[in-house]
Amino acid sequence: MSKAAKEVVKEFYKLDLLKDGSEVKDFFHPDVELIWNSADGLAIMHFEELSKFFAEIRRTYYDMRVEVSHMLSDDDYVTIRYKYYVKTIENPDEELGIAHFIAIWQVKEGMLYRGYQVSQPVTDNDETTESYHKVKV
Repeated sequence: MSKAAKEVVKEFYKLDLLKDGSEVKDFFHPDVELIWNSADGLAIMHFEELSKFFAEIRRTYYDMRVEVSHMLSDDDYVTIRYKYYVKTIENPDEELGIAHFIAIWQVKEGMLYRGYQVSQPVTDNDETTESYHKVKV
């Protein structure tokens, strides 16, 4: 019996992305497609692009954590709202919020298959202490 879609997504976002290194092969379907709208525009990423993306994340940051505020599921689809915090190699003593995300994942064969993600960089005007209370995880 395969895992519920919500459990697959929850396990992925709990990963220590900087130390694990197996996230792509363990969690992403070989035919994965992530459609990502960000401040830089639209990016469409597949298995190879995601592998390179996570390798660059591991090279760039000293520490990284995710704070999930919402996770809702409907059959094979999971919607998650979260924020990433990082510590850079140059300044490992200071943690910075880097971006807010909302993603919708379709899970197929126990793996992340289709993703639709929107992100926005953190700004000085964010009310992060009030906006990231866990609501439904």
